[in-house]
Amino acid sequence: MKKQVTIVGSTNIDRVTRVPRLAQSGETLSIGQHQEEVMGGKGLNQAVAIARSGAKANFVTKVGANFDLSQRVQEDDLNLEYVLHSDKFQTGQAYITVSKATGDNIIYVYEGANGDLSAKDIWDQKAALTGSDFCLTQLEIPLETALTAFKEAKEAGVTTVLNPAPVPDQEDLPKSLLEQTDLIVPNEHEAALITNIPVTDRASLIKNADFFFDLGLEHVLITLGDKGAFYRSKKGKEVMVPAIKTTAIDTTAAGDTFIGALLSRLSPSFDNVEGAIRYAVAASSITVASAGALPSIPYEEAVLSELPKTN
Repeated sequence: MKKQVTIVGSTNIDRVTRVPRLAQSGETLSIGQHQEEVMGGKGLNQAVAIARSGAKANFVTKVGANFDLSQRVQEDDLNLEYVLHSDKFQTGQAYITVSKATGDNIIYVYEGANGDLSAKDIWDQKAALTGSDFCLTQLEIPLETALTAFKEAKEAGVTTVLNPAPVPDQEDLPKSLLEQTDLIVPNEHEAALITNIPVTDRASLIKNADFFFDLGLEHVLITLGDKGAFYRSKKGKEVMVPAIKTTAIDTTAAGDTFIGALLSRLSPSFDNVEGAIRYAVAASSITVASAGALPSIPYEEAVLSELPKTN
Protein backbone atom coordinates (compact mmCIF):
# COMPACT_ATOMS: atom_id res chain seq x y z
CA MET A 1 0.00 0.00 0.00
CA LYS A 2 1.31 3.46 -0.93
CA LYS A 3 2.67 5.50 1.99
CA GLN A 4 0.64 8.59 2.91
CA VAL A 5 1.82 11.74 4.68
CA THR A 6 -0.25 14.73 5.82
CA ILE A 7 1.74 17.96 5.64
CA VAL A 8 0.48 20.97 7.59
CA GLY A 9 2.55 23.92 6.49
CA SER A 10 3.41 26.98 4.48
CA THR A 11 3.11 28.00 0.87
CA ASN A 12 5.19 30.88 -0.49
CA ILE A 13 5.92 32.57 -3.75
CA ASP A 14 9.73 32.61 -3.88
CA ARG A 15 11.36 35.64 -5.49
CA VAL A 16 14.94 34.59 -6.17
CA THR A 17 17.91 36.83 -6.99
CA ARG A 18 21.33 35.39 -7.79
CA VAL A 19 24.34 37.48 -6.85
CA PRO A 20 28.12 37.08 -7.25
CA ARG A 21 28.41 36.89 -3.46
CA LEU A 22 26.33 37.79 -0.42
CA ALA A 23 26.65 41.45 0.57
CA GLN A 24 28.17 42.66 3.82
CA SER A 25 26.17 44.83 6.20
CA GLY A 26 25.66 48.29 4.68
CA GLU A 27 27.04 47.25 1.28
CA THR A 28 25.26 47.73 -2.07
CA LEU A 29 25.96 45.24 -4.86
CA SER A 30 25.13 45.59 -8.53
CA ILE A 31 23.43 42.33 -9.53
CA GLY A 32 22.18 42.91 -13.07
CA GLN A 33 18.59 42.05 -13.99
CA HIS A 34 18.28 38.34 -13.26
CA GLN A 35 15.36 37.50 -10.99
CA GLU A 36 12.93 34.59 -11.02
CA GLU A 37 9.65 33.71 -9.37
CA VAL A 38 8.93 30.12 -8.34
CA MET A 39 6.71 28.39 -5.81
CA GLY A 40 8.15 27.46 -2.43
CA GLY A 41 7.59 27.52 1.31
CA LYS A 42 8.76 24.75 3.61
CA GLY A 43 5.37 23.06 3.65
CA LEU A 44 4.96 23.02 -0.12
CA ASN A 45 8.59 22.02 -0.75
CA GLN A 46 8.28 19.06 1.61
CA ALA A 47 4.89 18.03 0.21
CA VAL A 48 6.26 18.08 -3.35
CA ALA A 49 9.36 16.12 -2.28
CA ILE A 50 7.11 13.44 -0.79
CA ALA A 51 4.94 13.27 -3.91
CA ARG A 52 7.89 13.15 -6.32
CA SER A 53 9.24 10.16 -4.42
CA GLY A 54 6.02 8.26 -4.93
CA ALA A 55 4.15 8.68 -1.63
CA LYS A 56 0.76 10.36 -1.31
CA ALA A 57 0.93 13.86 0.18
CA ASN A 58 -2.16 15.48 1.71
CA PHE A 59 -1.30 19.18 1.94
CA VAL A 60 -3.07 21.42 4.46
CA THR A 61 -2.10 25.05 3.82
CA LYS A 62 -3.58 28.52 3.35
CA VAL A 63 -3.04 30.89 0.42
CA GLY A 64 -4.50 34.21 -0.75
CA ALA A 65 -8.16 34.52 -1.68
CA ASN A 66 -7.70 34.45 -5.44
CA PHE A 67 -4.63 32.23 -5.60
CA ASP A 68 -5.03 28.87 -7.39
CA LEU A 69 -2.23 26.60 -6.20
CA SER A 70 -3.34 23.81 -8.53
CA GLN A 71 -2.37 26.00 -11.50
CA ARG A 72 1.15 26.43 -10.11
CA VAL A 73 1.90 22.90 -8.84
CA GLN A 74 0.74 19.71 -10.48
CA GLU A 75 2.21 16.55 -8.97
CA ASP A 76 0.55 13.17 -9.42
CA ASP A 77 0.54 12.28 -5.72
CA LEU A 78 0.01 15.76 -4.25
CA ASN A 79 -3.54 16.12 -2.90
CA LEU A 80 -4.61 19.79 -2.82
CA GLU A 81 -8.22 19.31 -1.68
CA TYR A 82 -7.29 20.61 1.80
CA VAL A 83 -5.87 23.94 0.57
CA LEU A 84 -7.66 26.89 2.24
CA HIS A 85 -7.97 30.55 1.21
CA SER A 86 -7.49 33.63 3.40
CA ASP A 87 -9.77 36.63 3.04
CA LYS A 88 -7.29 38.77 5.02
CA PHE A 89 -3.82 38.16 3.59
CA GLN A 90 -2.00 37.49 0.35
CA THR A 91 -0.14 34.25 -0.32
CA GLY A 92 3.13 34.16 1.64
CA GLN A 93 6.27 35.38 -0.07
CA ALA A 94 9.96 34.66 0.36
CA TYR A 95 12.78 36.91 -0.83
CA ILE A 96 15.80 34.74 -1.52
CA THR A 97 19.34 35.88 -2.36
CA VAL A 98 21.67 33.13 -3.60
CA SER A 99 25.45 33.41 -3.87
CA LYS A 100 26.75 32.20 -7.23
CA ALA A 101 30.11 31.64 -5.59
CA THR A 102 29.06 29.21 -2.85
CA GLY A 103 25.38 28.37 -3.32
CA ASP A 104 24.64 29.77 0.16
CA ASN A 105 21.49 31.84 0.58
CA ILE A 106 19.78 34.47 2.71
CA ILE A 107 15.98 34.28 2.99
CA TYR A 108 13.44 36.79 4.29
CA VAL A 109 9.83 35.66 4.58
CA TYR A 110 6.53 37.56 4.55
CA GLU A 111 4.20 35.06 6.18
CA GLY A 112 0.96 36.39 4.67
CA ALA A 113 -1.78 33.74 4.57
CA ASN A 114 0.50 31.24 6.32
CA GLY A 115 0.00 33.20 9.54
CA ASP A 116 -3.75 32.94 9.05
CA LEU A 117 -3.78 29.12 9.14
CA SER A 118 -5.58 28.54 12.44
CA ALA A 119 -6.33 25.77 14.92
CA LYS A 120 -9.93 25.85 13.70
CA ASP A 121 -8.69 25.24 10.17
CA ILE A 122 -6.94 22.11 11.40
CA TRP A 123 -10.08 20.84 13.10
CA ASP A 124 -12.05 21.51 9.94
CA GLN A 125 -9.51 19.66 7.77
CA LYS A 126 -8.65 16.77 10.09
CA ALA A 127 -10.00 14.29 7.55
CA ALA A 128 -6.63 14.77 5.84
CA LEU A 129 -5.12 12.61 8.59
CA THR A 130 -7.27 9.58 7.81
CA GLY A 131 -5.04 6.74 6.67
CA SER A 132 -1.84 8.74 7.05
CA ASP A 133 1.42 7.19 8.26
CA PHE A 134 2.91 10.53 9.31
CA CYS A 135 1.86 14.09 10.08
CA LEU A 136 4.60 16.60 9.25
CA THR A 137 4.75 20.27 10.15
CA GLN A 138 7.24 23.15 10.30
CA LEU A 139 7.28 26.56 11.98
CA GLU A 140 6.32 28.89 9.12
CA ILE A 141 2.77 28.61 10.49
CA PRO A 142 1.52 29.66 13.97
CA LEU A 143 2.79 27.51 16.83
CA GLU A 144 -0.75 26.94 18.08
CA THR A 145 -1.71 25.58 14.67
CA ALA A 146 1.25 23.20 14.60
CA LEU A 147 0.40 22.00 18.12
CA THR A 148 -3.23 21.43 17.19
CA ALA A 149 -2.18 19.42 14.13
CA PHE A 150 -0.02 17.15 16.27
CA LYS A 151 -2.70 16.68 18.91
CA GLU A 152 -5.19 15.66 16.22
CA ALA A 153 -2.58 13.36 14.68
CA LYS A 154 -1.89 11.69 18.02
CA GLU A 155 -5.60 11.08 18.56
CA ALA A 156 -5.74 9.50 15.11
CA GLY A 157 -2.74 7.26 15.85
CA VAL A 158 -0.51 9.05 13.33
CA THR A 159 3.25 9.43 13.90
CA THR A 160 4.26 13.10 14.22
CA VAL A 161 7.34 14.66 12.60
CA LEU A 162 8.55 18.19 13.35
CA ASN A 163 10.93 20.25 11.26
CA PRO A 164 11.63 23.06 13.80
CA ALA A 165 12.41 25.73 11.23
CA PRO A 166 12.60 28.59 11.48
CA VAL A 167 13.33 28.36 15.22
CA PRO A 168 11.27 31.04 17.03
CA ASP A 169 13.31 34.18 17.72
CA GLN A 170 11.67 35.64 20.76
CA GLU A 171 10.42 32.59 22.56
CA ASP A 172 11.66 29.09 23.10
CA LEU A 173 10.09 26.29 21.13
CA PRO A 174 7.14 25.29 23.36
CA LYS A 175 7.69 22.09 25.32
CA SER A 176 4.03 21.30 24.69
CA LEU A 177 4.80 20.94 20.97
CA LEU A 178 7.90 18.84 21.55
CA GLU A 179 5.92 16.59 23.88
CA GLN A 180 3.56 15.82 20.98
CA THR A 181 6.46 15.06 18.60
CA ASP A 182 7.67 11.54 17.77
CA LEU A 183 10.53 12.49 15.41
CA ILE A 184 12.28 15.85 15.24
CA VAL A 185 14.41 16.75 12.20
CA PRO A 186 16.43 19.96 12.77
CA ASN A 187 19.67 20.89 11.08
CA GLU A 188 22.72 21.26 13.31
CA HIS A 189 22.19 25.02 13.80
CA GLU A 190 18.49 24.67 14.67
CA ALA A 191 19.27 21.88 17.12
CA ALA A 192 21.85 24.04 18.91
CA LEU A 193 19.44 27.00 19.10
CA ILE A 194 16.85 24.80 20.81
CA THR A 195 19.15 22.85 23.14
CA ASN A 196 21.94 25.40 23.71
CA ILE A 197 24.39 22.59 22.91
CA PRO A 198 26.64 23.44 19.92
CA VAL A 199 27.09 20.55 17.49
CA THR A 200 30.80 19.84 17.15
CA ASP A 201 31.24 16.07 17.31
CA ARG A 202 29.46 12.77 18.04
CA ALA A 203 29.36 13.43 21.78
CA SER A 204 27.56 16.76 21.27
CA LEU A 205 25.13 15.10 18.86
CA ILE A 206 24.28 12.53 21.53
CA LYS A 207 23.79 15.31 24.09
CA ASN A 208 21.41 17.06 21.70
CA ALA A 209 19.47 13.85 21.25
CA ASP A 210 19.31 13.28 25.01
CA PHE A 211 17.84 16.77 25.44
CA PHE A 212 14.94 15.83 23.21
CA PHE A 213 14.56 12.39 24.76
CA ASP A 214 14.12 14.03 28.16
CA LEU A 215 11.10 15.88 26.72
CA GLY A 216 9.49 12.65 25.62
CA LEU A 217 10.63 12.29 22.00
CA GLU A 218 11.55 8.83 20.76
CA HIS A 219 13.56 9.73 17.65
CA VAL A 220 16.02 12.50 16.70
CA LEU A 221 17.52 13.09 13.26
CA ILE A 222 19.97 15.99 12.86
CA THR A 223 21.09 16.99 9.38
CA LEU A 224 24.70 18.11 9.11
CA GLY A 225 24.99 19.72 5.68
CA ASP A 226 28.01 18.42 3.80
CA LYS A 227 28.74 16.02 6.67
CA GLY A 228 25.55 14.00 6.22
CA ALA A 229 22.93 13.12 8.84
CA PHE A 230 22.87 11.69 12.37
CA TYR A 231 20.00 9.63 13.82
CA ARG A 232 19.52 8.32 17.34
CA SER A 233 16.54 6.66 19.00
CA LYS A 234 15.66 6.72 22.68
CA LYS A 235 16.30 2.97 22.72
CA GLY A 236 19.91 3.59 21.66
CA LYS A 237 19.92 2.82 17.93
CA GLU A 238 22.33 5.14 16.16
CA VAL A 239 22.95 5.80 12.47
CA MET A 240 25.41 8.17 10.81
CA VAL A 241 25.09 8.55 7.03
CA PRO A 242 27.74 10.60 5.21
CA ALA A 243 26.81 13.17 2.59
CA ILE A 244 27.35 12.58 -1.10
CA LYS A 245 30.01 14.92 -2.43
CA THR A 246 28.64 17.34 -5.00
CA THR A 247 29.16 20.88 -6.23
CA ALA A 248 26.64 23.14 -4.51
CA ILE A 249 24.81 25.50 -6.86
CA ASP A 250 21.90 26.49 -4.57
CA THR A 251 21.17 25.07 -1.11
CA THR A 252 17.56 26.35 -1.12
CA ALA A 253 15.12 23.49 -0.31
CA ALA A 254 17.88 20.96 0.42
CA GLY A 255 16.59 20.39 3.95
CA ASP A 256 13.00 20.25 2.75
CA THR A 257 13.93 17.69 0.10
CA PHE A 258 15.70 15.60 2.74
CA ILE A 259 12.65 15.48 5.01
CA GLY A 260 10.17 14.80 2.22
CA ALA A 261 12.32 12.07 0.69
CA LEU A 262 12.87 10.54 4.13
CA LEU A 263 9.16 10.25 4.90
CA SER A 264 8.41 8.81 1.47
CA ARG A 265 10.49 5.81 2.52
CA LEU A 266 10.44 5.64 6.33
CA SER A 267 8.29 3.06 8.07
CA PRO A 268 6.32 4.29 11.13
CA SER A 269 8.11 1.52 13.05
CA PHE A 270 11.49 3.08 12.06
CA ASP A 271 12.82 -0.40 11.26
CA ASN A 272 14.21 0.83 7.91
CA VAL A 273 15.56 4.14 9.17
CA GLU A 274 19.09 3.75 7.78
CA GLY A 275 17.85 3.00 4.26
CA ALA A 276 15.39 5.90 4.43
CA ILE A 277 18.17 8.29 5.49
CA ARG A 278 20.43 7.12 2.67
CA TYR A 279 17.63 7.78 0.20
CA ALA A 280 17.05 11.26 1.72
CA VAL A 281 20.77 12.11 1.58
CA ALA A 282 20.86 11.13 -2.09
CA ALA A 283 17.79 13.28 -2.81
CA SER A 284 19.20 16.36 -1.09
CA SER A 285 22.53 15.98 -2.89
CA ILE A 286 20.64 16.33 -6.19
CA THR A 287 18.78 19.38 -4.92
CA VAL A 288 21.88 21.37 -3.96
CA ALA A 289 23.37 20.74 -7.39
CA SER A 290 20.44 22.53 -9.08
CA ALA A 291 18.96 26.03 -8.88
CA GLY A 292 15.63 27.00 -7.33
CA ALA A 293 13.37 25.41 -4.73
CA LEU A 294 10.66 23.33 -6.41
CA PRO A 295 12.55 22.96 -9.70
CA SER A 296 15.49 21.32 -7.89
CA ILE A 297 13.48 18.69 -5.97
CA PRO A 298 14.19 15.36 -7.68
CA TYR A 299 11.84 12.59 -8.76
CA GLU A 300 12.17 9.06 -7.43
CA GLU A 301 13.96 7.73 -10.53
CA ALA A 302 16.75 10.30 -10.22
CA VAL A 303 17.23 9.56 -6.52
CA LEU A 304 17.38 5.81 -7.07
CA SER A 305 20.01 6.31 -9.74
CA GLU A 306 22.11 8.27 -7.22
CA LEU A 307 21.86 5.65 -4.47
CA PRO A 308 24.60 3.29 -5.69
CA LYS A 309 27.08 6.12 -5.13
CA THR A 310 26.46 5.81 -1.39
CA ASN A 311 27.67 2.20 -1.29
